[in-house]
Amino acid sequence: MPDCLALGILFADVGCWPIDRLPDAGELVPTERVQLSLGGCASNVALDLAKLEFHVGLAGCVGDDAFSDYIVKSLSVPNVDTSHLKRVPNMGPGSTLIVNVQGEDRRFISTTGANAEFDVEDIPEEWLKTAKALYLGGFLMMPKLESSKTVDMFRLAQSYGCRTILDVVLYGDRPYWDAVAPLLPYTDVFVPNDWEAKMLSGLDNPIEQAEFFLKAGVKAAVITCGEQGTYYLSASERFKSGIYPTKFVGGTGSGNAFAAGFMAGICQKLSPQDCVRWGSALGASCVRDVSATESVFNRQEMEAFLAANSLKMEILST
Repeated sequence: MPDCLALGILFADVGCWPIDRLPDAGELVPTERVQLSLGGCASNVALDLAKLEFHVGLAGCVGDDAFSDYIVKSLSVPNVDTSHLKRVPNMGPGSTLIVNVQGEDRRFISTTGANAEFDVEDIPEEWLKTAKALYLGGFLMMPKLESSKTVDMFRLAQSYGCRTILDVVLYGDRPYWDAVAPLLPYTDVFVPNDWEAKMLSGLDNPIEQAEFFLKAGVKAAVITCGEQGTYYLSASERFKSGIYPTKFVGGTGSGNAFAAGFMAGICQKLSPQDCVRWGSALGASCVRDVSATESVFNRQEMEAFLAANSLKMEILST
């Protein structure tokens, strides 16, 4: 049975290597490379955890076209159980066009595709009974999960001793809070980035954002802020971490890599500080390539990096 679960959106990404500037209307701007790669929160977290030698149960939906075939093939690797990956007839998968501009954050154009058909019934209960941690990624891109059934699934997972981790993607122009709020009392770790946290809470400051989510019921809130570092708040521990030095090529998948590293720490029963160290290191390895998973550390690389590099942490309060 899986050590941990990666549930949620599965994507095919088409991304360019960083360009000097966005093209004007009708203009062609050259790039060093355009590539097809695996994307989507659940896909990325599953592959990242597999590289760290954890056995991962993956559940999600793809279609029946060539992009879907590519996703399935990319996920057919050691340590990833794809027996509950669902094919939806006459649909394409989730897909994203990623535009990387030098010195700027990446831009996304996405369709949710077959992810819209993912439902709680696609998640086997026997996995919940044995997994140490469950990651649900891309919430708000899967309309069938915005129901009381998902709340019940989180509650059931916790009753079996499985730690629940929630990650969101703000898809479309609509209110988000009413869909997210019912899940938070059954979420052990909520991992939005600072922009997502602002959209959900209406607050600018990461510490205030985290406190807002704690009041809503989460056990711990982790706000990732890119080059500014990470804020971790729980009822007993509150700290800010810096970032590991690394060569930056593209940021796609770095948040998912952080979540995978943090989840790996949970599965090893590490302290919150060490969970953040693992997450930050795995996120730093991800940004060395434009794809979401290609440059992510394996287990041996991760351990060597952690032994050679320290992460600065500042205790905010206890």
